[in-house]
Amino acid sequence: MVLEISSTEKDSGKMDPAHLEAAADAILAEGFVILNGVIGIGHLDMLRDRMLEDLKALVAREDAPFNWNTGNLQQDPPPFPPDLFRDVLMNDVVIAVSRAVLGRRIKNTLYTGNTALRSGERQPVHVDTGHLWPRIEVAHPPVHLVINVPVVDTSPENGSTEIWPGTHRDTTITAGKDIKIPAGVLERRRAQVPPLQPTIPRGGVLVRDMRLWHAGMPNRTEAPRPLIAMVHVPGWLETGLPLTFPRGTEAFFEHPDLRTCARFVEGPTDHIHAPSAYEYQK
Repeated sequence: MVLEISSTEKDSGKMDPAHLEAAADAILAEGFVILNGVIGIGHLDMLRDRMLEDLKALVAREDAPFNWNTGNLQQDPPPFPPDLFRDVLMNDVVIAVSRAVLGRRIKNTLYTGNTALRSGERQPVHVDTGHLWPRIEVAHPPVHLVINVPVVDTSPENGSTEIWPGTHRDTTITAGKDIKIPAGVLERRRAQVPPLQPTIPRGGVLVRDMRLWHAGMPNRTEAPRPLIAMVHVPGWLETGLPLTFPRGTEAFFEHPDLRTCARFVEGPTDHIHAPSAYEYQK
């Protein structure tokens, strides 16, 4: 589902009740919703320029963090001023949707991303996480919501993520050591509900259940396609290591409805060497 967020909703941070209900229902039923017009274009332009500049150093790493192929590169956005923006990290419209799905007390556990480079290769269809309880017959409600922020206009031409609607409810798939979906399972699902590659203009956000099957797709243009990712979870869920931000930015992360799992450190933060690859095959 795609929802066009009005300027009134964006500026006030308060969604129309019908919009909020539709967004939550879409995540429960289809596993995702697209919210257009929620982030300032100027902020995205600044992030684009910085991430494209960072890309040079990231690719130059001997252990450049490619994900399965050299067309998809794990890339963290700059985690320090002047490139921290509240409408990216703590967007009130997005938080309202997360609260409607996850409950009142939520937290952000991730601030990373990936960049699609020119390539004819795609990722295998995979899941980032499985169900909390094994061998359940009916899928439990969402627990992890991925917040994807396209930094540039994103379409099938430049590698928008392939998503498989409704697959977050498939209890036969578990995310173990191998997170790829078997070919036979994919073909059976394709015959029922085929995948799609959404077009998301700058300013839009994709909110998806982390159990949703998906895949990074080829970018057939010359321009890299950066994408930021966060993960919202209920406050009761145990999480891993905290995010790292510079000391002095503590006040930036204060929000009544969203806690950022973070530690604040002195000195520079090396976001170029922080990302690592997974299942990379040359």
